Amino acid sequence: MKDFFTGNKIKIFLHLLAWIILLGIPLYFIKRWQVGKDFIWLYYINTIISGIIFYSNYLILVPRFFFESRKHKYYISVLFVLAFLYFVSDRSNELIFKYVPGRNNIEEINKPKEDKNLQGPPKPDVLFGRPPFREMHFFNYAMTSLFLVFFSLGMRVLERHSQTEKLQKELEKEKLNSELAFLKNQISPHFFFNTLNNIYSLISINAEDSQKAVLRLSKLMRYLLYDSEHGNTMLSNEIDFMNNYIDLMKLRMSNKISLSVSFPEKYDDVNIPPLIFIPFIENAFKHGISYREKSFINISMTTTKESISFRCANSIIKTREENEPGHSGIGLENVTKRLNLLFPGKHDIKINKSDTEFEILLKIIIA
Repeated sequence: MKDFFTGNKIKIFLHLLAWIILLGIPLYFIKRWQVGKDFIWLYYINTIISGIIFYSNYLILVPRFFFESRKHKYYISVLFVLAFLYFVSDRSNELIFKYVPGRNNIEEINKPKEDKNLQGPPKPDVLFGRPPFREMHFFNYAMTSLFLVFFSLGMRVLERHSQTEKLQKELEKEKLNSELAFLKNQISPHFFFNTLNNIYSLISINAEDSQKAVLRLSKLMRYLLYDSEHGNTMLSNEIDFMNNYIDLMKLRMSNKISLSVSFPEKYDDVNIPPLIFIPFIENAFKHGISYREKSFINISMTTTKESISFRCANSIIKTREENEPGHSGIGLENVTKRLNLLFPGKHDIKINKSDTEFEILLKIIIA
């Protein structure tokens, strides 16, 4: 039903409905006032001529000449069509009215009659007389045809403008989807590279834990390769993915690292774009923990019916920041671009950085 009211079907339906009404009007007059057949024939002929003017301009002349920057040919063609159809209309009127009683005596009716009882010049029986038939027909035809030409031209121009806007939106949507796909595909290799580095360092410490890490990594990669490729995903799937990643990172954490994770237990399982929150967590584990000194990571999420609020804070390790200057950029920059594309005007992200702490505050409006 939605496709019907937004496509060409509704346009065709409205045109057919208009013609049914126009062609059905004489039937009402015949039944109620017993109108003569001559009037009915005249009405149908003029209606068909008006339809030819409208659709020849709407379907042929405007698209072929007016939109193709051949306006001089358009104007010439319109004048030719109007002149030809005026000849058809005038000839039809003559054929019909020739058989109407009194049609040939109109000039006699308009002549002034002499009053034998009064002195002076003769006075007309009718003050103004009946208007000339041909001149009135020409005036009526000219006004009607010009209205139909401008009306059909205006409709076609508006429709083309609407189609251009629709095409522009589709192109922008395709561009948006392509850019989102590019940004999303950047996340997976980056994420995979960092995770493999963590597993590699874990192998030399604990072989059993490294095997568990490989299994968890396979689950994560399955989500990245398959589950997240269908557009949006459920919030529950995204939370499971983050929990699996955090569990994977725990395998190589020391007692000097304080980790706090708080995800909601009860929430509305809404559709969200995948891999929105994981770059913040990945960045925290990569740049915010140390095995030599105390460090921390605090991750939390709260949800309402209207929004999702996410917080990720981690300690700043001086030695690592000095050794890797400007190397925290790909994930955060990527997710910021995705947020701007996916939630324009419906998200708020704040990055707070001090000498000892790096904090991300993100709020997404989902209502």
